[in-house]
Amino acid sequence: MADAGDDMQAKMTRAFAGGVPHNLALGLRVLDVSPTGASFELPYDARLVGNPDTGTLHGGAITALLDACSGAAVFAALPSLVPIATLDLRIDYLKPATPPKAVRTRAECYKVTRQVAFTRATAYHDDPSDPIASAAGTFVIFEDAQSPMAQAARKP
Repeated sequence: MADAGDDMQAKMTRAFAGGVPHNLALGLRVLDVSPTGASFELPYDARLVGNPDTGTLHGGAITALLDACSGAAVFAALPSLVPIATLDLRIDYLKPATPPKAVRTRAECYKVTRQVAFTRATAYHDDPSDPIASAAGTFVIFEDAQSPMAQAARKP
């Protein structure tokens, strides 16, 4: 019998790695899902290089990795799958990624209110204590169809 965590990881893999065209194009992989967190990996790909002289990955690819993993952490923390959207993602880039290493990230959703969830994430190669970037995110939750946020989101 499959473990509930395995089922959640399979759902996240389908939703994030395969169901979002941008994530699919980046090659994002779901490594782990916990009740309030997620771990993803961005494999090194020459198509994602931001500086051809050094081979360093473009910061936009790392931003997308941090955003996707943080969103997955929010989904993992919610009691049911409801629409969410990134309100804010603040990223501190601490050093360039080392080519040709994959970049991993771990995100935790540390607080959920009625309409907003809060995350922290770190991007790194092999050791989370040696980060490439750190992020703090806020995500809107559209669980309450009558909330002002949900109504605003439905307007053209």
